[in-house]
Amino acid sequence: MKARGFTLVEMLLALALVGLVMVGLNTFVFSMTELWGRNLEPRRFDQHVRAVTRFLEHELRTAALPPTAAAGTPGIVPQELRTAAGATEDLLTFELPAGSRLLAWPERPLPEVVCALALRRDEGLVLLWHSRLERDYATDPPRETVLTPLATGLAYDYYDPAFRKWESLPALRKGTTGELEAPGRIRLTFTHGTLTRESVITLPTATEGLPVY
Repeated sequence: MKARGFTLVEMLLALALVGLVMVGLNTFVFSMTELWGRNLEPRRFDQHVRAVTRFLEHELRTAALPPTAAAGTPGIVPQELRTAAGATEDLLTFELPAGSRLLAWPERPLPEVVCALALRRDEGLVLLWHSRLERDYATDPPRETVLTPLATGLAYDYYDPAFRKWESLPALRKGTTGELEAPGRIRLTFTHGTLTRESVITLPTATEGLPVY
């Protein structure tokens, strides 16, 4: 018995079906590409917010937990600092023994780097820094490095045990005797166009035993 081949009608029908499938696949791929491109900017913005938050969490843990800070010793301290503009600001300071990968030294890098966080209206979130080993450490203002130009808010959260709630303040709080008080958290606001995100970083403290993450 001879093998029967495909007729011309069957071939045309098969080609038509394959064409319909390809059109459907192309429509699906193009719609997914359009959807992905439409959401690309919010995703990149969220990735930026997470990266800045993780970086600060790491640096603050390094400053506040052993071996940098001994148990019971505050590694993150609010202080009044003189900035490069000549003004004084109440800022949250912390020390990084080995510095940070973001610091661009004019000469060789030095250890024992004292840092502070500040918000600049036209610049964003800024890291102020200089080493205790620098010759003019006591007289020269710290250098400044922009961590992110998208930060538009920096607030300090204080916990009230009497009312069991957090209070968010735009500046560091002063106690009854006028000393600056360290907050329990810092709150960052990021803005890009119509997008706004907020991240909260709990400030670690050195305690006896292993740190809890």
